[in-house]
Parts: sequence; C-alpha cells; structure tokens
Amino acid sequence: MTTRIGLVLTGGGARAAYQVGALRALAEILGQRSPFQIVTGVSAGAINGCAIAARAHQFGEASHALWEMWESLEPDSIYRTDPRSLAETGGMWIRDVAGGGRIGSTRINYLLDTAPLRQLLETNLELGQLQARYRDGSLHGCAVTATNYGTGTAMTFFDGAPEIARWQRTTRLGVREPITVDHVLASSAIPVFFPPVRLRDGFYGDGCVRMTAPLSPAIHLGADRIVAIGIRYHRSDDQTLALNQQPLVSMPSLSDIAGLLLNAVFLDSLESDLERVQRINRTLALILPAQGATQPLRRIPVLALRPSEDLGQLAGKQYSQFPRTLRYLLAGIGATEDRGWDLISYLAFEPIYLRRLLELGYEDTLRRRDEVVRFFAAG
Repeated sequence: MTTRIGLVLTGGGARAAYQVGALRALAEILGQRSPFQIVTGVSAGAINGCAIAARAHQFGEASHALWEMWESLEPDSIYRTDPRSLAETGGMWIRDVAGGGRIGSTRINYLLDTAPLRQLLETNLELGQLQARYRDGSLHGCAVTATNYGTGTAMTFFDGAPEIARWQRTTRLGVREPITVDHVLASSAIPVFFPPVRLRDGFYGDGCVRMTAPLSPAIHLGADRIVAIGIRYHRSDDQTLALNQQPLVSMPSLSDIAGLLLNAVFLDSLESDLERVQRINRTLALILPAQGATQPLRRIPVLALRPSEDLGQLAGKQYSQFPRTLRYLLAGIGATEDRGWDLISYLAFEPIYLRRLLELGYEDTLRRRDEVVRFFAAG
C-alpha cells in the first residue's frame, strides 16, 4: 500500500513567507517531484498550499516560483496603501461609530481593502491545474479552510480522489467542491483587517479563527504521515518560565491585545494539535499489536518545521519601512517600533521583512536536512 504524505500549512499574513523558504529547502533536499500527495492550507497557508498543489508534478519549480512571488511583494500588492484609500476606510469607521456605534454594519467591517490580493492570486495561482494533478496521480487531495461568520463553523473545502468522503464534527465540516480563488481569499481574510468573502450561502473569513485541529483535514484526506510548517517560534520550557517571570512595566496597548488575540488565532491551534497527535502516537505505541487491531485510531508520524527566531520581533525591526499612512493608523492603536510587534508582523508585507523570513525558513530547514531525509525515507 502506498504511503501518502500530507503537507499542512497554517497561516498568519506576512509570516507565511517563512513557509515558502522551508518549501524551497525541501525541494532542494528531496528533488523535483512533490513528495506530498495531500496538501492542506489555512489562512495565508492556503495561498502557499494551492500554489504547490497545482504544480505537484514540478515541486522544485513551484517552490521557486512561490519564492519569487513572495520576494516581489510589497504592502500595496496585498491591500491598498495610498492615503486616499486608507483615509476613506478610516472615515467610514468613524462615521459608523459616530452614527450610533454601528461597527460592523453594512457600511464597513474591515480596515484594509484587499482588492490587490485578489488580482495577485488570479495571476499567480494556477488553480485550473488541480484537476489535472488529481488525474495524473501526483496529487491525491487538496483542501483549504475558511470560517463561516454566520455559523462559526470551520468549513474545509476539499477536492481530489473520488474515495475521499466528506466529514462532520461539532465545529468543523469537510465539503467537496472545486477550489477557487474565492476559497483562498476567504481562508486568508484576517478578521477585522481584511473584508469577509462571500461563498456559497454566507460570508467567510480566515480559517484559523475556528480551526482548532489544523492537522485534521490532511488526515481526513488520507495522509499517513504529515509535514507541518508553522510560523511560531518554539520556546523551550525555561524560556517560557523566564518570560512569565518578567514584571509588567506598563498597561498593554490595544495593539498588544490585538497581537495577542491574533497569536491565539494563528499560532496556538497548530501547537495544540501537534501535542495531541504526539500524545495519541505515544499511546498507540504502548498498545500491543493484538489490542491495536481493534482501535479506530492510527499512528501518524509528524515532522514539524518551525522558526528558530521570533517572527514578531523581526517585524519590529522593519517598522520604519511601513507606508507612512499605515504607520499613522497603527500608531493610533499603539503599534510602534517599540511595541505591538506581533500585530505588525501579520501585516508587514515589506520586502526587507519578507526576504528575511524566506531566508530564515530556507536556512532552518536546511539545518535539519538529515532529519528531513530520515522522515521521508521511513515512509
């Protein structure tokens, strides 16, 4: 029986550039043809995942093209940064509040206009090639997840081999339908900052908002082993303890609170899911083969690739490169070059920051070359 390896890419705005560096390193280590028969993405990871899936037969070329796309990005490649657009959006928020506090009314429910992002995706994502990849066998399944704002459900839209069945859990559903640019836009629509996207019967936003088990779509699609590329710096226990012993020096700003909330949305779910899968794997390893034959669970090895540096702190170093009008608006909620780095890191589509993330992902993964080779050889 063929072992299927799944690729899981979570998201987080500009931070997802780190994944692209890691993917390019994987292509260098493993070769041209994609080692991933299953690709799933959430948030900005949906953009990277679909780019890789559409060219699964040309993994090296796909990772190189994705690197070039991210390397060329600027803020106005993602959202409108001209003073007039930003002022109009800000003015609508002010009018809504002054008109009775109707934030989130039909007038305005986002801070940034992402029309440029749609154009970028339509130009660079070859989603029409996905059906060919399913037919030639280089791809078994592909999925992206978005959050239904009306029901609070994490909707995973998937396509692929006919034997893949839809699934249903309390807060998440798997629905088969061809993946389009609208699905990817919805999955990557950062709440409050990016506008919701209309899909099917409602409006959808970033998939990380309600996806508490980001590894699950790959498992439902049939993955036997998983490579997960995260965007959270993995602190040691000692570092975590030391950080929480530091005294509080000032009242947190709105940007500090917003950054913490976005971290909870984008970073914590993958870490929790990795711990859950590792715990299940350890438990199953203790079960005797005769007993394990009746168990509905199966052991799924996971290789997790994470940044060796804090991506929020890296963004703080690039603050002065932001467009002046955007810096003015961010300063209004307390985001400056001295604080609010986590919030900044999700919107920092600045070339100097993105290049550093690309390089960091590439370097971190190459340093784990032997581990990567062993993981894929075992499959």
